[in-house]
Amino acid sequence: MKMFSANLALLVVVVGCSVYGSANGTVVESCGATRSLVPIEENTVDISNCEVGPCKLKRRTTVSINQKFTPTEDIKNLDTTVFAKIVGLPLPFIGVDGTSACPFLFAEDGETKLGCPLKAGVPVTYRRSFDVLEIYPKIPSLTVHWELQTKSGKTITCFEVPAKIV
Repeated sequence: MKMFSANLALLVVVVGCSVYGSANGTVVESCGATRSLVPIEENTVDISNCEVGPCKLKRRTTVSINQKFTPTEDIKNLDTTVFAKIVGLPLPFIGVDGTSACPFLFAEDGETKLGCPLKAGVPVTYRRSFDVLEIYPKIPSLTVHWELQTKSGKTITCFEVPAKIV
């Protein structure tokens, strides 16, 4: 059961991280209970091959996430909090949850490495991708919670999207 939970958590991370490429963006929701410093706006998050949820996370593929935001204050470091809500239970994405977001931060062009610290008013692109492994179980309904926060726990951005592993 423990190995299944770890694999499921990793799969969820992969699902949550799969964004990049849609010109129109992916329809995501702001996190209800979490107040983001930078609100999620239309067309700021792209999940590969997903414009409207539930996003289908196909096993044996790579999913990418591309999120654009502009910090409203200077930020020294940024961490990633990612989990899947399955039947109301949060399962962390192993390998992504609790890791630094800094290596995945780029300038507005999405190509120029930016890293941390971030400056207020300077647009940022967060890019991350993961493999959806064949060993992941098929899950017909889950919600991916994706959050970037400071070391002190202040939420900078946060979104949720319905998904399924196919």
